[in-house]
Amino acid sequence: MNEGFGLVVRFSLRDQECAAAFDELCAVTLEGIRADEPGTLAYVVHVPEGEPLVRVFYELYADRVAFEAHEVQPHTRRFLARREQYLAGVEVTFLDVLGGKGAGWRE
Repeated sequence: MNEGFGLVVRFSLRDQECAAAFDELCAVTLEGIRADEPGTLAYVVHVPEGEPLVRVFYELYADRVAFEAHEVQPHTRRFLARREQYLAGVEVTFLDVLGGKGAGWRE
């Protein structure tokens, strides 16, 4: 069994202006994740169909240590500090990985 650890985060945004600013903040954050987080196996931002003021993040880490390393990165700290001004709500679901397929996946 893999040690993978994941989460799904659903962000509800205040309005379209906040959604645009939040998307910009996400783009900058993703640059840091791509450059500095080898233990982050997947970090994908989604817009659900028909819900223009919602963003859903799917995050998959090699293990909890990789997640904890992500949480202390400067780009993540910046995201966490600035996101609140755009949000109407947030829901987080932590996931223990049972198995799967994807880039970087270990059997």
